[in-house]
Amino acid sequence: MGNCQFTIAHCPLTSHDPHFPRYPYFYKIMGIEKDIQQQLFRNEYQKATVNIIFSANWLQEKIKNFLDTEDITPQQYNILRILRGHKEPLSTLQIRERMLDKMSDTSRIVERLQKKSLVEKKTCPTDKRLVDVVISKKGLTLLEKLDRKNSELDQMLHNLSAEEAQTLNGLLDKMRDAR
Repeated sequence: MGNCQFTIAHCPLTSHDPHFPRYPYFYKIMGIEKDIQQQLFRNEYQKATVNIIFSANWLQEKIKNFLDTEDITPQQYNILRILRGHKEPLSTLQIRERMLDKMSDTSRIVERLQKKSLVEKKTCPTDKRLVDVVISKKGLTLLEKLDRKNSELDQMLHNLSAEEAQTLNGLLDKMRDAR
């Protein structure tokens, strides 16, 4: 069983009683209720929304701490991985289209990566208004170093089995398909 089980304590009311609370105050609180100290939700959809937001923030903080050891941000890491995966130079617009965080200021992040010598920028030969970005040797070396620590990233979800992770992926994909 998961860690989000509720145990209802002895109570003179029954679930058939109209005064029986939907989310009683006398159960053992675990999961999102405990984490945010909120016991009542409008419905399961609101609870799921709050849980997804809270969980995303929790995971982002863990990833940020992981990347802090190499002095890069999650957005910078994302750009480096995009550039490594695409063998040809990309414009900042093409990078933004592929980023996990579409609200990031890609140009500013690329500038910071360039100052760290992790990427190189060149004027596009076919359109002088565009700048092509490629990952540098130093950027590739950094990613290779982080790749050797991928198990630490995987451990962030160690409470899930591979099957549960697959189910979670399917549910999240299904949720986003409702757009």
